[in-house]
Amino acid sequence: MDQRQRMKEAVQRCLDSRRAELHALSRDIWSRPELAEHETHAHDRLVGFLSEDGTWTVQSHYKLPTAFRASWGPVCGGVEGEPGLNVGFLCEYDALPDIGHACGHNLIAEVGAGAALGLKAALETETELPVPVKITVLGTPAEEAVGGKIDLLEAGAFADIDLVFMAHPSQQDASFQATVALDEVSVKYHGKASHASAYPWEGVNALDAAVLAYNNISVLRQQLKPEWRIHGIIKHGGVKPNIIPAYTELQFYIRTPLVKDLCDLKAKAEACFRAAAVATGCQVEIEYPAHAYYNILPNATLANLYENNGKALGIQFPEQPEKFSGSTDFGNVSFIVPGIHPFFYIGTDAFNHTEEYTEAAGAEKAQLFTLRTAKALAMTAVDVLCCPALLRQVREDFKRATLKQEKT
Repeated sequence: MDQRQRMKEAVQRCLDSRRAELHALSRDIWSRPELAEHETHAHDRLVGFLSEDGTWTVQSHYKLPTAFRASWGPVCGGVEGEPGLNVGFLCEYDALPDIGHACGHNLIAEVGAGAALGLKAALETETELPVPVKITVLGTPAEEAVGGKIDLLEAGAFADIDLVFMAHPSQQDASFQATVALDEVSVKYHGKASHASAYPWEGVNALDAAVLAYNNISVLRQQLKPEWRIHGIIKHGGVKPNIIPAYTELQFYIRTPLVKDLCDLKAKAEACFRAAAVATGCQVEIEYPAHAYYNILPNATLANLYENNGKALGIQFPEQPEKFSGSTDFGNVSFIVPGIHPFFYIGTDAFNHTEEYTEAAGAEKAQLFTLRTAKALAMTAVDVLCCPALLRQVREDFKRATLKQEKT
């Protein structure tokens, strides 16, 4: 039996032996859903889980209040003085308002922690490796709201990581699905209050501005490229029917397949917002309160390796994955570090961000699919660690993908 196969079997034995612990971890996070930047229980639970055996160096509240970092290794290998390889596994654990873990982030946390444990077990069986290897688990909060991974990128949390792995629950298994770039815009209109019946001519109606802006965007959609998206809500529309609203606020999400196209769509949207202000006599504020999310860069070598390992575990991949128009802050990470972000089926055809998906994310049924995804991620890492030629291919794919983005 060759080294890779021996290590892959060690991954599987480890995760099979710890399935009950991993399910308890996931279920505990699922049962106490916490919103972005407030994931104190999930943070503490994951920190405690990785601290239990005493072999991980764990930093709680790492650079962000609810982020963490756990490191193990390095395991020696290669030529003395040769730079090592730091393999990162990412955990998400924030929930959604009102409907809890309707995107299955509790399962993402389980996959990240499980894959790291599996790879650690595999490395512990070996005395010789092509390169020194270290494992890092990063707890990355606030994916659903502000982009915790982007804050961590800016704080230098990924500076020493060479490869990143995570996986996201979905309706089907896919080694890669293109996500879209995203920016959030807040639009605030300031008018003048007045009695809506007695002195309407004294008022400047901020609600009229909000309604016009909403309609302007609706008309704009006729002229947008098919893959572009813009959608939003009126967050504040006034306080009482007989008071002309002096203040209104809208929130929109703007999405394009490539991050470079965001500027074009944002300019079109801003023209709609400003036109509504001119028409009503209101003042307008246009703000971008959160980070822009980038599209995920593909890495063909990692995707192929993951698919091969997944198939060996019984995962079935459709020839043509369904189109996905979601966004993630992992996209920003993929522009900096080579990585993979596959999607995995959890035993339901329900859609993410629904109450039905919340139920499925906490169900026992999801565990078979979650654990084999963790195995496939760790086994993919084994392939790259054991074969320098594959590592070179991964890095070449990364260079090609980034250059292609710049030239497109």
